[in-house]
Amino acid sequence: MAARWGRAAADVVLGGAQVAVVLLLSPLLRRRYNRWGATDAEVAAALPGDDLVAGPRLGYTRAVTVDAAPDAVWPWLAQIGQGRGGLYSYDGLENLVGCRISSAAVVLPEHQDVRPGDLIRLGPEGYPCFRVHQVEPPTTLVLLGADPRPPHAAGSGTGEQAPMATWQWQLRPVDGGRRTRLVVRQRLACPRPQRLLWRVVEPIGFVMERRMLHGLRRRAERSGRR
Repeated sequence: MAARWGRAAADVVLGGAQVAVVLLLSPLLRRRYNRWGATDAEVAAALPGDDLVAGPRLGYTRAVTVDAAPDAVWPWLAQIGQGRGGLYSYDGLENLVGCRISSAAVVLPEHQDVRPGDLIRLGPEGYPCFRVHQVEPPTTLVLLGADPRPPHAAGSGTGEQAPMATWQWQLRPVDGGRRTRLVVRQRLACPRPQRLLWRVVEPIGFVMERRMLHGLRRRAERSGRR
């Protein structure tokens, strides 16, 4: 119990400090954090799900190399979500705002059979969530933003009426399949009055997602070695 509280406190301090710095410097860092880890070719390349938000007003492409084959990375990605495997980020910081996240340290067999239409939550009822739009193990997972209110319809808004977002993941084998390029992209269309709000959310999301990418890599490399 004490160790868990200690980790939560460390998450709040470390994650909170990073959020503050990136928020403060976001006008200078925005181009860099929106393509963190990604090559020019990866930023320019088409990904499955791009067509779901044809004219995004905000978005990014990020990537990390994982020293494990896609088959070792996929189980960790397949189980993401609140009430599932968690998000592998700063749990303590997320729980400070009521997300009730607990990131798994093991692969959970009950959350491996991901199917189109499945609901992937970022928090309890009323918090942001996604529906699985496309899934092709072990290479592709495309999530489409869903209404936080039941029945959680996906993609029900447009850029002029309500936010509409994708969360696109692709696992590309490299080095003869021994390693993986883990590429993540988000495309967002939102009403014009919300642009300032999303510009504030964007750097916060970067800090959390960068930690998530590191968390995915660490878990996959550990399980790959086993």
